[in-house]
Amino acid sequence: MKTLLISMLLVLAISPSFAQEVFSKSGEAIQGYDPVAYFKVGKPVKGKSEFSYQWKDATWHFASAQNLEAFKASPETFAPQFGGYCAYGVADGHKATTSPDAWTIVGDKLYLNYNKDVMALWRKDQPGFIQKANANWPTVKKEKD
Repeated sequence: MKTLLISMLLVLAISPSFAQEVFSKSGEAIQGYDPVAYFKVGKPVKGKSEFSYQWKDATWHFASAQNLEAFKASPETFAPQFGGYCAYGVADGHKATTSPDAWTIVGDKLYLNYNKDVMALWRKDQPGFIQKANANWPTVKKEKD
């Protein structure tokens, strides 16, 4: 019995569910907003549950069937960088939640921030923060949430 308990604790300790690669509240990526809409209409648009897709252990919602199909064809094109965690936070070496209305597209990539105040800081040196975040992400994404 003791061996079984220890085995179960070890499995839980190394389980990827403790370290999420995609920021999601209640399992919904971008708090239910459509990642494709940022590119197509230039603003955050709430997705609909009838247009949803499971990817990287999160549920992604879309405003239309066309956006859903575009994402399915190329999720890496539309998904926010750093799993939707705050790009400024990742540049600083940690995970932070994000707000769907604090966003920027740079070089055809979507970046989210904690809030609009942090987004303003982020915009002061996007190339530098992107470089730091890209370097930090392989380690940061393994952090427990």
